[in-house]
Amino acid sequence: MLNARSGQSQTLHDILQVLEQTLGMMRTTVMLLAADQQRLVIGATRSVPPNETQSVHYQRGEGITGRVLESGRSVVVPSVSQEPGFVDRIHQRARRQADDSSFICVPIMVGREVIGTLAADLPPCKSGRQEADELDEAERALTIVAAMIGFDVRVRRDEREEHEALQEENLRLRDALEERFRPENIIGNSRPMRAVYTRIRRVATGNTTVLIRGETGTGKELVASAIHYSSGRSNQPYIRVNCAQLSETLLESELFGHEKGAFTGAIERRIGRIEEAENGTLFLDEIGDFPPAIQVKLLRFLQEHEFERVGSNETLTANVRVIAATNCDLESALKEKTFRQDLYYRINVFPIVLPALRERRDDILLLSNHFAEKYSREMGKQIRRFSTPAIDMLMSYHWPGNVRELENCIEHAILLADGDAILGHHLPPTLEMPDAADDSLSSRLDIRVEALERDMISDALKCASGNAAAAARQLGITARMIRYKMKKLGLET
Repeated sequence: MLNARSGQSQTLHDILQVLEQTLGMMRTTVMLLAADQQRLVIGATRSVPPNETQSVHYQRGEGITGRVLESGRSVVVPSVSQEPGFVDRIHQRARRQADDSSFICVPIMVGREVIGTLAADLPPCKSGRQEADELDEAERALTIVAAMIGFDVRVRRDEREEHEALQEENLRLRDALEERFRPENIIGNSRPMRAVYTRIRRVATGNTTVLIRGETGTGKELVASAIHYSSGRSNQPYIRVNCAQLSETLLESELFGHEKGAFTGAIERRIGRIEEAENGTLFLDEIGDFPPAIQVKLLRFLQEHEFERVGSNETLTANVRVIAATNCDLESALKEKTFRQDLYYRINVFPIVLPALRERRDDILLLSNHFAEKYSREMGKQIRRFSTPAIDMLMSYHWPGNVRELENCIEHAILLADGDAILGHHLPPTLEMPDAADDSLSSRLDIRVEALERDMISDALKCASGNAAAAARQLGITARMIRYKMKKLGLET
């Protein structure tokens, strides 16, 4: 609409000012078509304060103005007081003056579409009403001005449409670009994951230390791998260390290496992971579990790129990029003084926070299909789809174990599935709806039988496009029986 465009209201007021001051017209008013295409609202008027016109409108066919909108033809009223169809809703002439003015209303057109009206009063001449010739001349003048307003509307509309088209194209290109840079080892197209892909792309090309944060099972190792293989170090070693699995002594030896005889069992020199990762990337998983003594040595390596093997005084250097990951609350660890503040700031240069699966539900089916294809291929099965109840169960579950739990559930379902579809009862019992899961053990059989019946009947109806008789034949029961079951299970449409 015109009155939503920047600068348009002032333009209309300027036009009305010219009509009144140059041509001697009164109570000039522009009304514009509202978004519902059924009523006119005030676009501009000079004789009534804006606060008195905000709620004024005319429906199609209502009064003279509404008739012009509906017909697309001008209306000339020689005498307002003698016109029974004159509503006088805006200016309320009868209350404000006793003279008998003439009224002209012309349509504002864009092509063949009426998008508004332009109206004006002509004051009565000394001899009484305006002459017919004077009214015709005024109508022609208003028609010309309305055409100018219509041209302005069309230009503004074209500009708006072009702007919207550019915005849509920018969004399309941005989505295409984000998809192009989506790491091949990560599945997901949801908005939270696209934000992750953007951060991966931005940090991959440099040597900045990265801290990947997120709950267990969200795919932190996949992100670390994506950063390495998208970087200039992709042809160099990519070394992974799970810090939570090693004791303090073993972790120190694992990272920095040791000399022969450095401790009991050190029967020969061992090269540490840092040396193995020379010119490449070192991924430290669960860095929140680092013992304090190792934290000091890791901080030194991050700052100076220097270290010593256990049992040696020789200072070594290494060109290694470090990517760390944790599911711990490092801020709480700082307060409890179990994690060094200087190390925290040194590794938290460029954080990437992975969303939990419950925060990216748009990706659940995409991931489920990926895992179904993977495990169907491994087990030699032909699973092609998920039944509707199975999809409902997947989408309603809260997934505390995130993507890793989803993968395990799909593997479990593929193992149990016999046909070409994963049904609801193939999924683990942990995915049951809360009301079913909380029932007592004595009612467990009834619940499972009912869930199985609902699952099989829903799937058969889906395959039969809702035809109950065809679904009954597929299940080997009578049409009467399936209708009874549908009513009992709440499956009637």
